[in-house]
Amino acid sequence: MTSSDLTSNEATSGEATSAEATSAETTPAVIPNPCEREVSVEIPAEDVTREWKKALARFQKHARLPGFRHGKVPPGLILKKFADDIKSEVVEHLVPAAFRAETKKQDLVPIGQPQVVELELEEDKPLRFKAIFEILPPFEVAGYQEIKLAHEPVAVSDEDVEKAITALREQNSTYVNVDEDRGLADGDFGSVAFKSTGQDEGGEPVEMNDVLVDIGGSNTLPAFSENLRGAKAGETRSFDVTYAEDFGDQRLAGKTLHYEVEVKGIKTKTMPELDDEWVKELGQEGMNTLEELRARVRSGMEHEKQHMAEQRSKEDLLRQLTDKYPIDVPSMLVENAVDQRLERGLRSLIGQGLRAEDIKRMDMSKLRVGQREGALRDVRANLLLEKIAELEGITVSDEDVDLEIAGAAQQSKQNPLAMRKQLEEKNGLEGLRSQLRCDRALDWLYKHSE
Repeated sequence: MTSSDLTSNEATSGEATSAEATSAETTPAVIPNPCEREVSVEIPAEDVTREWKKALARFQKHARLPGFRHGKVPPGLILKKFADDIKSEVVEHLVPAAFRAETKKQDLVPIGQPQVVELELEEDKPLRFKAIFEILPPFEVAGYQEIKLAHEPVAVSDEDVEKAITALREQNSTYVNVDEDRGLADGDFGSVAFKSTGQDEGGEPVEMNDVLVDIGGSNTLPAFSENLRGAKAGETRSFDVTYAEDFGDQRLAGKTLHYEVEVKGIKTKTMPELDDEWVKELGQEGMNTLEELRARVRSGMEHEKQHMAEQRSKEDLLRQLTDKYPIDVPSMLVENAVDQRLERGLRSLIGQGLRAEDIKRMDMSKLRVGQREGALRDVRANLLLEKIAELEGITVSDEDVDLEIAGAAQQSKQNPLAMRKQLEEKNGLEGLRSQLRCDRALDWLYKHSE
């Protein structure tokens, strides 16, 4: 809590007065916030006087005014020149502690910083104010053991296995140059260099070399196949490509680009023979025959499908849980969750190549509105899982936290001690412990839901 918080609240008092004069017909109904509380606090005059004198003495000691020696400025002049600053220091030294004492007395646990209103402060008089804040209202989750769902069966067919092995052969294919004098045809791979220029804005052109274009391939945009089909090595083709509004790469979605594509060469793809020799060439320990490869592929696919099915079931569990217990949630926690969702989303888009200028064009207020419902579910689910963990005696030890940090550090190739220090500096250790506890509560629910 700072003096600037108080200033902004006091500055809006005139707006509130004018709003009260507005006709009831045009004033929208105000929905009460079930998590909001208000306390009135009075700080004794002697405490105010003592803090006032301390603040005055600090300013007198350090103030430099023309015509006076350092530290010798009269108190009356100090008070006249620095009255607002002295008041701010008195407030900052007295209000937070008094607010904490009052909420503790009333057995209230505030969520976030309070809004201080109706502040009355004069020297040698009691300091009075009201504080508006949010709490997490108490709630019960009796009956959560009754939530049931059908766990998805997991099956991997022979066809699934063969498709996966074909994809593996595709990855290990070789590309051979075509020496005959002919143009690109379906099934060929054009080795190209291209330059692209956006038509709707004056951005810098993008140039790339040694790109393989699968002519007629399912993953190739039809415009590229149509315009490059028949082109010979050394030939350049110019054409425009208009990308769909829902194109996967957000940098290109809805845009039209002009391409200058030079065909450097024509290649054909040769897949390895499906036999034991190829399996040995893969160099995987304990895998020397096609049957061993098929067994390993099947096991991996079963594990992946089981994981995905479990994730879907857990999402269904959380939906049922939050529908069954629509508890009131402090708006501050929801807004924090919106921030986290947006941060994750933007980080993902940046990883896909989203530029800073693209982010600037985004309507953040609209994005926040779009994320709020999901954020509310996230917060509500975590609060419910915390309660279930408490009821079921689910705990997370310091060793569990250390193991989680070590695993995350290994995955991101960081030093675990450095990662732990970062978490400590950002007060993130308790957040990590809480998330692990929620995850374990969800695991418990999943095991008991079948």
